[in-house]
Amino acid sequence: MLLLLPLGSRVPQSAEKPQDEAGRYTLSVPVDEVNLTFHASDFHGMPMEDLTEKDLRLLDDGKRQDRILSFQAFRNLPIRAGILFDTSRSMEGLWRNQDIAAMYATRLLRKETDQAFVMRFDSATKVKQSWTNDAALLAESLWTIAFDRESRLGGTVLFDSLYKACRDQWTSDRDAITGNFILLFTDGLDNASHARLEDVIDICQQARTAIYVFSDEAKSFHAEGQKTLNELVKKSGGRIFFDATGPEVWNDLRIMESDQRSQYRIVYKPSSLKADGSFHRIKLDSPTRGGVITTRSGYYAAR
Repeated sequence: MLLLLPLGSRVPQSAEKPQDEAGRYTLSVPVDEVNLTFHASDFHGMPMEDLTEKDLRLLDDGKRQDRILSFQAFRNLPIRAGILFDTSRSMEGLWRNQDIAAMYATRLLRKETDQAFVMRFDSATKVKQSWTNDAALLAESLWTIAFDRESRLGGTVLFDSLYKACRDQWTSDRDAITGNFILLFTDGLDNASHARLEDVIDICQQARTAIYVFSDEAKSFHAEGQKTLNELVKKSGGRIFFDATGPEVWNDLRIMESDQRSQYRIVYKPSSLKADGSFHRIKLDSPTRGGVITTRSGYYAAR
């Protein structure tokens, strides 16, 4: 497991594919600094763009953190988005997901600064459209995505697909300051991956990539797939939108874009870090300003 690297550091390409079907993804980067990306909004949903380091309270496993190495604010960031579609049998017939993805690609992606790619997955993973700023190419790949399944016999590699997306797609400009996120359409069920949820969180945190999910289901505290999705969005700093229709979808897309275009980054050195591979919970808020601060819920300490 690993922490995120501080700004300006290059992430070593130490992640390897499993050598056989029983293999597991492994990562090993010994660091003791945490790079935390977050976005802040008031209680009306409007971005708060004037926060200072003094406005913030940062807790790591419940302990106040004062060893702040850097604090930066970014506005109007370029976007790097991955659109990931679950095309397994359990997701058949959900055409509105293509509408949502196409709406984002054609109405919010900026040709001058932004890029996106499209990937589909079931029992295997395939990039349908590589990085592009052409909304027409993205929309074309989205409308044909359901006709390109690897297998109709079942099997879903959700974790493997997220892992490969974060490992392989955010590489050439990993040190660039961009708003990175995955727009994910799935029910959260995985029955064929080699990667674990912890591996996915680690590699997506390396790539500074948040996961946003549009779910066709109503919110539930018992659905197994939703438990997985909640873990993914919480620990990557994204959000999950449940059963949205009509104007709600457009509002949700705007929230997602606002999150990614206006961001803060803070790098700190944990005061009592143990290299035991455990999950360290982060709480970040602003007692003086209030509002809502959204960030990942923690990190895994390197062994």
